[in-house]
Amino acid sequence: MEAAPFTSEITKSRSLSSLSSTSSLLFLRYSNFYRQRSRVIFKSHRALSLRASSESSVVTLLDYGAGNVRSVRNAIRHLGFDIKDVQTPQDILNAERLIFPGVGAFAAAMDVLNKTGMAEALCTYIEKDRPFLGICLGLQLLFESSEEKGLVNGLGLIPGVVGRFDSTNGFRVPHIGWNALQISKDSEILDDVGNQHVYFVHSYRAMPSNDNKEWVSSTCNYGDNFIASIRRGNVHAVQFHPEKSGDVGLSVLRRFLYPKSHMLKKPTERKASGLAKRVIACLDVRANDKGDLVVTKGDQYDVRENTKENEVRNLGKPVELAGQYYKDGADEISFLNITGFRDFPLGDLPMIQVLRLTSENVFVPLTVGGGIRDFTDASGRHYSSLEVASEYFRSGADKISIGSDAVYAAEEYIKTGVKTGKSSLEQISRVYGNQAVVISIDPRRVYLRSPNDVEFKAIKVKDTGPNGEEYAWYQCTVNGGREGRPIGAYELAKAVEELGAGEILLNCIDCDGQGKGFDVDLIKLISDAVSVPVIASSGAGDVEHFSEVYMKTNASAALAAGIFHRKEVPIQSVKEHLFKEGIEVRF
Repeated sequence: MEAAPFTSEITKSRSLSSLSSTSSLLFLRYSNFYRQRSRVIFKSHRALSLRASSESSVVTLLDYGAGNVRSVRNAIRHLGFDIKDVQTPQDILNAERLIFPGVGAFAAAMDVLNKTGMAEALCTYIEKDRPFLGICLGLQLLFESSEEKGLVNGLGLIPGVVGRFDSTNGFRVPHIGWNALQISKDSEILDDVGNQHVYFVHSYRAMPSNDNKEWVSSTCNYGDNFIASIRRGNVHAVQFHPEKSGDVGLSVLRRFLYPKSHMLKKPTERKASGLAKRVIACLDVRANDKGDLVVTKGDQYDVRENTKENEVRNLGKPVELAGQYYKDGADEISFLNITGFRDFPLGDLPMIQVLRLTSENVFVPLTVGGGIRDFTDASGRHYSSLEVASEYFRSGADKISIGSDAVYAAEEYIKTGVKTGKSSLEQISRVYGNQAVVISIDPRRVYLRSPNDVEFKAIKVKDTGPNGEEYAWYQCTVNGGREGRPIGAYELAKAVEELGAGEILLNCIDCDGQGKGFDVDLIKLISDAVSVPVIASSGAGDVEHFSEVYMKTNASAALAAGIFHRKEVPIQSVKEHLFKEGIEVRF
């Protein structure tokens, strides 16, 4: 991810936290600024004084205008603290407690820190053993260097090099999901975690060694044991996202913010041993005929009731349902924006408001999809897909989902073999990191007598065609399934992975709303073909369908909508069933 530097025009006028749209645009303006990465260059320490603030209820937040830090802000406020944004290096040195929720690419972040003088202030603050919590990239930057874009020097406070996960051993990269910690020493902030899962999303990690063992407070296993958290004195950092780890994550933040207080309530102890299979609740959101935003659900993508009035199927209010699914144990919440506003998504204030309100009380990952592409408004002003995505991120989204636009990009890439860097997928992945980009594939079966009857990947399927055909290829569609394209799901999945997708959401029009189970043939085909995580979608009707897709395919997550909305199958029942079947889940 490319990050925006602090600029004097921002910091002199107002706090970064109040600049949702402005900071996003500035972020984009500077996203191609970074080229050569240099060593940390410190100025004289004499110009900077160090003093603690007397405002005990204030947390200083280092937010350099990139990615979704709204959830960190919401979590801090949820725990009773106010926020002061860093605008100058001196703000770091004056902080009573400092949180650095680093997001994106190592090199870009170091450029920001170096060019603004923040690197020196951070090192001074941490070397003085002041209360510090780094999150994700905020941990990685403490190390000597990273291999993310060539060898780039970090702050150099902890020995070690940050490297990429090895995907050749069968582990999917990015590492996305809820995993277990192995706590190796007293860390204070992890006291309430115990054997519970926390949420990770990253492609790079630091490894424990004899040189840094005095820092390491916990590790996590994903192919190898990597550093999940560090602690020395008052300095803490975690590779996972506490603000996205539910009640367990909030307990980590609470322990940091209230280090000397007595905690009366601990999260329920559960046995976590490894990466959990995720259960995702999906909310299709659109305006009904009265103009109100509602959660709806289609039957093979048709969201209208089969009645005389033909009204939009209304299954509830999006913010309320998302909050309920969070309480019910959903591992992620996915919003699909199918409103008429998506013709110009930056004008879709209701959907943006849904994200903002949801993120205030829902502390698990939020994904939003629908209409994320380049636009020109009625006045002739052009908005790039990157600007659209940036506004969603700043409004509370952790990941964005791209559908039709990714199909067109993949077709062009397959045709020319050239990565132009101009597609929505490439732009957003380059700037925000591939872990923030989900590609939604909407295929339908096309039955064949022989796999040689078509140029696309065809397989033998369990359910034969209307005329007894034993083979099928999966034709991709665009525009809500209304238009078929000359590309198969297999070819699309391979292409978007190369273009920078971090995850694939695999739907199936034939199974949508039928309640007869996921298309296991399709999901196995795609999850075996790519090295990024695959989310199974469309067709869930009972708890057995979830265990079936996990046992027969390499899916990392399974998504459902209607059965949750109609309260036919509770999320907790799905997880209890999976647990009894020996499948790792988060409770």
